[in-house]
Amino acid sequence: MSVDYFNAHREVLEKAVAAAAERGYWSPFSESPSPRAYGESANELGLAAFEAYKGKDFPLEQDGEAGKVSGEVSPFGPELGIRYPQVPADTLVYQSQAALESWREAGPRAWVGVALEILQRLNRHSFEIAYAVQHTTGQGFMMAFQAGGPHAQDRGLEAVAYAWQEMSRIPGQASWEKPQGKHDPIKMQKRFTVVPRGIGLVIGCSTFPTWNGYPGLFASLATGNTVIVKPHPGAILPLAITVKIAREVLADAGYDPNVVLLAAHAAGDDTAQALALNPAVKIIDFTGSSANGNWLEANARQAQVYTEKAGVNQVIIDSADDFKAVARNLAFSFALYSGQMCTAPQNVYVPRDGIRTAEGRMSFDEVAQGLAQAVDKLLSDPARAVEITGAIQNSGVGRRLDEARALGLPVLCDSRKLEHPQFPDAKVVTPLLLQAEAGNPAILREWFGPIVFVVATDSTAHSIELAQRTVIEHGALSLSAYTTDSAVEQRVQKAAERAGVSVSLNLTGAVFVNQTAAFSDFHGTGANPAANASLSDSAFVANRFRVVQTRWHA
Repeated sequence: MSVDYFNAHREVLEKAVAAAAERGYWSPFSESPSPRAYGESANELGLAAFEAYKGKDFPLEQDGEAGKVSGEVSPFGPELGIRYPQVPADTLVYQSQAALESWREAGPRAWVGVALEILQRLNRHSFEIAYAVQHTTGQGFMMAFQAGGPHAQDRGLEAVAYAWQEMSRIPGQASWEKPQGKHDPIKMQKRFTVVPRGIGLVIGCSTFPTWNGYPGLFASLATGNTVIVKPHPGAILPLAITVKIAREVLADAGYDPNVVLLAAHAAGDDTAQALALNPAVKIIDFTGSSANGNWLEANARQAQVYTEKAGVNQVIIDSADDFKAVARNLAFSFALYSGQMCTAPQNVYVPRDGIRTAEGRMSFDEVAQGLAQAVDKLLSDPARAVEITGAIQNSGVGRRLDEARALGLPVLCDSRKLEHPQFPDAKVVTPLLLQAEAGNPAILREWFGPIVFVVATDSTAHSIELAQRTVIEHGALSLSAYTTDSAVEQRVQKAAERAGVSVSLNLTGAVFVNQTAAFSDFHGTGANPAANASLSDSAFVANRFRVVQTRWHA
């Protein structure tokens, strides 16, 4: 390797390993798009780089190109018109296999060093990536910058830290000596070599292509696997930029750039299936629908498959000292990126006889109306509101809104269209809040988007039981509860542990149930149907490599 990237980034790696163990706050990447962190001209240069991609061939050279693919449309209005190289699935696999031969020989220090250098360069391109994320996913700019840039890079670094921690547990060589009583001891030397499983496939999602894509990409890369990155056809650009930078680092380090490849394809073709079923693909990371995730788990039998799928996220309201603070926090969670987050709350359980507050008892209707009023107040200023809601990523959300209205449930807060002051063609809507009964089967499916059900239950105990059963049967990535009763807190916590879902208690400040922090929060547990893995823990990386032993008599 022409540059020792491992030693260049050793200090960051050691801090990342320590942070993952301590679980406190730490990040080497600033989440603030401040000139002090990224330079006075970083924003202008990032925007210019994004604009330069539009209407042109994306500057990525991959052998075997059979044509171009395009079709991305910004949720804020304009078509991007970017054309990406399209390489047949079998050609990509052949190239990835060929690159694996030299990459496997580089060893853990090189794998980790290259991954760390890629992350550092990605951070320098955070504004460019932010505009790419904004105009493919519909996220507001601040979310696109933070979640698409530094927070995604944090998640990638977290995976690299776990990978290094697990691989470094394996000694390179050992002396083995077994006593034989009066006879000379048996002596052997043993060598242990960490080897990759093969080709990793990252199947990107349309809403958080980098945040959800980086953990699998960097976990596989840092454990010696080559990686084929298959973006969602509606959100190619953020991962195309990522692949471009990764290939530049690999070339600078003296390795075959085909260690990382882009599999751009048109919507509706069979690229994902063809890659997923190829015998050479040994690892698959997927974020998306339950139907596709379940298909991968059932059919890609040759691969270790990590999936994050649909779930029904829930909130239990039992009691509150300050209900207005509860309502403000939940309103923001309902509206943030129009509910297009895997952690966004959907079902809010309230006892039909109401809740206790510091001001006295609130009826169910008062709680429901209080939540609706908090949403209306939060989004009363359209110019501010659009930065919270972002834009709708795909037409499926609109169809679900129509389907939810057609249920005929009482409307607490209707969804309405907002005009975006900067992008007149943007698809921006406010959340729809509906009132439902606990026995309504409609609440037992995920309504991905800005759709919330305020559900009347028989009691807090009923709310807890319903939440636990729903997680076990249908999955969830988040559970939230509000109570002033320590005994209720304990019952909620036990229910969450039995169901296998992370729980947040009494969030009323600047932390929201939608959000998780790398190095501190585990995203998903792998213990319920919404996901079979956690981002990130040791289990997420340890099965991406194997140890091959050589032994001989000393």
